[in-house]
Amino acid sequence: MAAETFADPITATIVAFLREVGIPVYLAPLAEPTFLPGILLSNGGVAVDTDRLRYPGDLLHEAGHLAVSAPDRRGAIQGDAGPDPAEEMMAIAWSYAALVQLQLDPRVVFHQDGYRGGSEALIENFTHQRYFGVPMLQWLGMTLDESHAQERGLAAYPHMLKWLRDT
Repeated sequence: MAAETFADPITATIVAFLREVGIPVYLAPLAEPTFLPGILLSNGGVAVDTDRLRYPGDLLHEAGHLAVSAPDRRGAIQGDAGPDPAEEMMAIAWSYAALVQLQLDPRVVFHQDGYRGGSEALIENFTHQRYFGVPMLQWLGMTLDESHAQERGLAAYPHMLKWLRDT
């Protein structure tokens, strides 16, 4: 299904990006309750019900969970990604890097109804380069912190070397 089928331009932009980096996105009616409205992780991709989708940025965050999961686990995730705190931190950092890549406002992902009331703190910290999750993304070979990037002559986080974990 082409990204053009998503009427909201932010949703269309996010869906096009996710598909480009290798995360399948499917338009599907979701009758059952989902962790986030209108989004269900399934078979290594993201099913989205645009009638129930409340915040397009939630697509980036949930896709971030898929992106940082080991490839053999990615396809087995059904529903939501689970409670792993390290994976949650990586998904937040991944979604911020995606926001920067797409030149979207941080409030697209870090909206007022998300992150248990901590959205403003996340925006404040990430926009002032007080990142978390980056060492784990670096350990997976997905990005580099400032010192390692300088050593290698490459761009540092929020630049990503790769968008999907491959190990």
